[in-house]
Amino acid sequence: MNDSLDARIESLATLAEEARKEFATATHEEQLNQLKARYLGKSGSLKTIMESLKELSPDQRPILGKTVNQTKQEVLQALEDRRVQIREEKRRQELAHRWIDLSLPGRQRDQGAIHPLRSVTRELFSIFRSLGYDVAEGPCVEDDFHNFSALNFPPDHPARDMQDTLLLKNGALLRTHTSPVQIRTMQANRPPIRIIAPGMVYRCDADVSHSPMFSQIEGLWVDEKVSLADLKGTLTTFARRYYGPDVPIRLRPSFFPFTEPSCEVDVGCVFCPRGGSCSVCHDTGWIEILGAGMVDPNVFEAVGYDPEKVQGFAFGLGIERVAMLKYGINDIRLLFENDVRFLRQFAK
Repeated sequence: MNDSLDARIESLATLAEEARKEFATATHEEQLNQLKARYLGKSGSLKTIMESLKELSPDQRPILGKTVNQTKQEVLQALEDRRVQIREEKRRQELAHRWIDLSLPGRQRDQGAIHPLRSVTRELFSIFRSLGYDVAEGPCVEDDFHNFSALNFPPDHPARDMQDTLLLKNGALLRTHTSPVQIRTMQANRPPIRIIAPGMVYRCDADVSHSPMFSQIEGLWVDEKVSLADLKGTLTTFARRYYGPDVPIRLRPSFFPFTEPSCEVDVGCVFCPRGGSCSVCHDTGWIEILGAGMVDPNVFEAVGYDPEKVQGFAFGLGIERVAMLKYGINDIRLLFENDVRFLRQFAK
């Protein structure tokens, strides 16, 4: 029996030596794979010797098993060493036959850039955070109460019509503004509150200056003593920080169901100096950038605030409109089409 064990151990040593010699003669990886199957495969030489363990006594089986494993590792190492040699040789041959002109210029990589909407959003965040505003967010799918009723929209208000609002099943809808975030924030917190609410909003609009989906930032400040003067100071500070100290600004009376009194803020049109009729401002010289006003008492009552004890103002602006004005973009659709020729202008 010992002779049988010694013979098997000797045959393993012979097998390892034969494998190394055959590996050395292989010239490509396909040959190596075939040799690997011959020695290490399911029907290979090592498998055959391993199956003969049952012919040995229990005390001899561990000895042969250990030797088989050692031999397997030696064969695998020899196989991988030869594989590396074959690959290196193949690479040397490729380089020897490949002509490279070192005088050619390098390949220029296209430089990525932050999308103009993202850049504008970051800048707006920075301005309003410096004024003490926190960022609040809410869901895009809303209900009638948060999107309309709590904001003092009468049941017959035109904004409730289907041509303006994208309605879903079970009375849900896609929010038409981020004002619902203000309602949810006031329901969950007590004054003072000073937030901006960024996010996507959805309306049935589509032309050079409107999109059915666009991004908006709304602001809200509620405290015991907040006045229209605070609103004017906030909006003037924002406009001059963003557009520059010399930009012409005007506040004109307007109407919104959720604010009273209300106003709209315009800045001077940047397109008119180009000459000809201006399709953006319609030859008025002004472009509206946001709407604002003092929070209507009915809104405070809807969220459980006492309008006799608190006051506040709210404002909302479209990020696309702000970006169009800053970068001189006359078609809002350019901001959504992802045309590389257009976006490349914003690479720094």
